[in-house]
This record gives sequence, C-alpha cells and structure tokens, in this order.
Amino acid sequence: MDEGLDAGELEARRQESGLADVLEDLTRGLDSVIADGDNILVVADAEGRVLWRSGSSRVLHRADRLGFVEGAGWGENSVGTNAIGTALMSGRAVQVFSAEHFVRSHHSWTCAGAPIRDPRSGTLLGVVDVSGPAATIHPTTVALVDVVAKLAESQLRDHHRRSLDQLRSVAAPMLARLGGPALAVDNDGWVAALDAVTPRSRLTLPRQTAPGRTWLHSLGECDLEPLPGGWLVRVAEGATASSATVIDLDLRDSRNPSFTVSGATGQWTLQPSPRHAEILALLAHHPEGCSAAQMSAHLFGVTDRTITVRAEMSRLRKHLGGLLAANPYRFTDGVTVRVEGRPSVGGTR
Repeated sequence: MDEGLDAGELEARRQESGLADVLEDLTRGLDSVIADGDNILVVADAEGRVLWRSGSSRVLHRADRLGFVEGAGWGENSVGTNAIGTALMSGRAVQVFSAEHFVRSHHSWTCAGAPIRDPRSGTLLGVVDVSGPAATIHPTTVALVDVVAKLAESQLRDHHRRSLDQLRSVAAPMLARLGGPALAVDNDGWVAALDAVTPRSRLTLPRQTAPGRTWLHSLGECDLEPLPGGWLVRVAEGATASSATVIDLDLRDSRNPSFTVSGATGQWTLQPSPRHAEILALLAHHPEGCSAAQMSAHLFGVTDRTITVRAEMSRLRKHLGGLLAANPYRFTDGVTVRVEGRPSVGGTR
C-alpha cells in the first residue's frame, strides 16, 4: 500500500504540478457530475499522486476506505488498472468500469479520467478524474471529462499568452535600445518579442541555461541576459563576451525589499516577499550553495522543513529561473550579487 505524502510534501507537489491555475475551471466544469453527491472529482499529478479531491462527505468517506485520498499514489504501478493510472499510461481519456479495475475492492466503482497536457511543451501535467459507484457513472461521462480537460489546457494556453505579454512589456524597451538582432524568450524558449531576427515562434535553449555567452542552434554565438520569467538573447556580433549580470538586493526597507537585475542592455526590478528576500539574502551570503536541509536550518531553526524550502524555491525559480541553480541551491555562475541591509526575520514564518 502506498504510504502517501505528508502535508508539506502534498503542498509542494501542488505548487510544482502546474495545475493549480486551472483547478477552479476543472471543478466548475464537472460540478454537474458531482452535485448529486454520489461522485468524487479528483485531480492527480503526472505520477498519479492525488493532489485535490472534492465531493460530498458521503462519497469522500467511501473513497477514504479505498485509500483514495489526497497524497495517495494511483498510478498503475501502485494500484494497477484504474482511470488515473491508465490515462497517464495511454495519454488519452479512458473509462474503467467496475471489474475492469485491477484491485478487487475497487470493483464497485467506475472511473473516468482524462490527461491534461502542458500546451507549451506537450508534456503530461496530470489527470482529471470522476469516480463513483458503478451505477452512478454514465458511459458518456468520459466524454465530458475529456472536454473539461481540453478546456483546462486552453486556459493554460491563455495563461502562457499572458505571461508572454508581461515578458514582452519588460523586454520591448531593451530591444529598442539595442538596435541589433535580439529576442526575448520565456524559460521554455517561446518568443515574446524580437528585433532584426528572422521571425520564429520558439527558440531551442540549452538544457542548463545560464547568463553569458553560449551557442544556439540557428543563431550561433549569443549573449544571454536574464529577464523575469525568461531571457534576453542577443546575437553576438564580436568576440567580446557580454557584460556580467549584477543583482542588487536592497533590504533596507523590510516592508518593501527590492531585487534589481542589471545587464549590458538594461535593468529590471522585482519586489520579493519578505520570505523570498530572506532566501535570496541567504543564497547571496553562501555563494557555494546550500542544501534544502541547510536552508531549512537557517530559515526555520530546524532541518526537517525541506519540503517547504523546495516549494518556496519552486516559486522563486518561476520568476528567476535563469539566476538560480539547484543541487545545491545557489546563484548561477557569472552573476554578481550585492546586498544592502539585512532581511527581516520571523515575520513570515
């Protein structure tokens, strides 16, 4: 039997899944199926871990008896044939009726699940599933679940477009000043803006992207500067490497810390939360890097809150992915970090 996840691990999985932004859309789209109280709605991640579930207390209690709870693993490797695991394995919507389930105690249930893919990369993010007593699930339920999953993917596509719009608003003034071939791309290489470069929708980035000079397919030698949520890519026109990236972390006003990134093309500023400012200051003072346990000890006074640390780092890297490295957590090579003031401690723990 799968041991499940503790509360911290579950929250970290939720944050990293990419599904939190569409949870409300999934719930609203399938409300008619669970409104009568007989069926349960479940959202699982790409490994089949149950992240969220909703339904009446009656059906939730029945699900509890099966171990169908938040944090439990319902991949095929854990419980055999079921709609969550089989949808993940097949990559398509499936309905598993009664005795088609591998586990005998699941034979009184029928389940319909559909995969949800990341529109940016096509990778599986997870599965949305409706399950309930065999007599309450209609054969057409799987079609509805599949439609709702596709609508969720459409919402994720809209979220991506908005993030590209935000990146474009930051990059446009920089591109205007450059006057040479350059692009602004997100962390997956999708193009937000370009100037004096052959139009394209996506640029292939190295697996480990870092500030500085690198070779990119179809562009050749390029200089990369970090942007919030992406990169400014300048086609190199000479042998001189780009100027170093400098980060100024200003903690003098504990209520309004600032994080300013300066490069050869310009600068941009974010206002981190007090907790994130504390994490950034910690990494600045430990250029060699810190493990999750070491960061937990610094931030919380104990070493066992590593899941919380990973969740916070996941949030930070969504905006600063090109500036932060992992294993151990640290600022990437070639980045100069300057800190003014001291972080507020204890206010957000």
